[in-house]
Amino acid sequence: MPRTYLLTGFPGFLAGRLVPRLLEDDDEARIVALVEPRMVARAKQMAPDGVDIQPGDITDARLGLDERTYARLTAEVVKVFHLAAVYDLAVGEELAERVNVEGTQHVLDFCAKCTNLERHHYISTAYVAGTRSGFVLEDDLAKGQTFKNFYESTKFAAEVLVRATMDTIPTTIYRPAIVVGDSQTGETQKFDGPYYLLRTYQAAKGPLLQIGRGDASFNVVPVDFVVDAIAAGSRDDEAVGHTLHLVDPEPVSSHELARLLAVEYAGKEPKLPLPPGVVDRSLKFKPIRKLFGGPPRESIRYLNHPVTFDTAQAADILGRNGLRCPRFPEYVGNMVAFFKAHQDDPAYRPAHEK
Repeated sequence: MPRTYLLTGFPGFLAGRLVPRLLEDDDEARIVALVEPRMVARAKQMAPDGVDIQPGDITDARLGLDERTYARLTAEVVKVFHLAAVYDLAVGEELAERVNVEGTQHVLDFCAKCTNLERHHYISTAYVAGTRSGFVLEDDLAKGQTFKNFYESTKFAAEVLVRATMDTIPTTIYRPAIVVGDSQTGETQKFDGPYYLLRTYQAAKGPLLQIGRGDASFNVVPVDFVVDAIAAGSRDDEAVGHTLHLVDPEPVSSHELARLLAVEYAGKEPKLPLPPGVVDRSLKFKPIRKLFGGPPRESIRYLNHPVTFDTAQAADILGRNGLRCPRFPEYVGNMVAFFKAHQDDPAYRPAHEK
């Protein structure tokens, strides 16, 4: 009898890589991937053996399923992996609320009805910390923080909902930092986040700009580490009830990240420093954004945010599974090589640029 997992977010970047890993770890697993109708054709092309593509919609109270299918899945599902979300930093409030918050509530309602559920694996983000500075613990959540964008505020609201159910639904929460391409191949799905620095260097006509503070860390993690970490957490019973920061415990500063990217991309260091406030205000204007390679104002703010993240719980669980987060200097070359090979391909533009 197969063990049924329900997974949302397929065929997205993270979910697309997690699915084969889960199947590899459990040869009795059968994954039901709940997929937006508009993505079904692509999902069927990508799905490996052992995956059933189920059209659905997390913004619907019944997940877009008919009553018979919903009832069958609540009887069969033993694990839920909830990855579906709007990840765009420039997302509007209404869409972010509908997908990130209401969608999470509907998945929680499903979990509560599952009669054989072993665990709910919820993918949050380290940036539920919002505008907090200093050291953020894995157990921290509501500390009176404000937020830089609607992505952060709605992911925070969703995690509040998840935490409220943890006494009755066995749960592990995973909080990745900013996810970039594979540490070995550099492969990614879109060029956003720190890739905007590379876009800035691509667009440069003179000296390279130095953007980012030396006293602010910029925490990025490669997608293969995040997938390995979620898979390890899903196998480890000690992870139940815990929140795991999937971050680099030794992040480089924003200043150093920009320098490393510039050296790899252009063979020279950035020499023209720009004050953070000037950059932030300038990016309100579309012509200026084009000069910088197109970054939304929301993405640059992460370069000037002095925050670090506790990893005590994650280190304990991942260490038992032989995992560590690679440091940025170890894979920056692969990241930049992939960007160079695809920098003019419109398929890698973020959704708000298309």
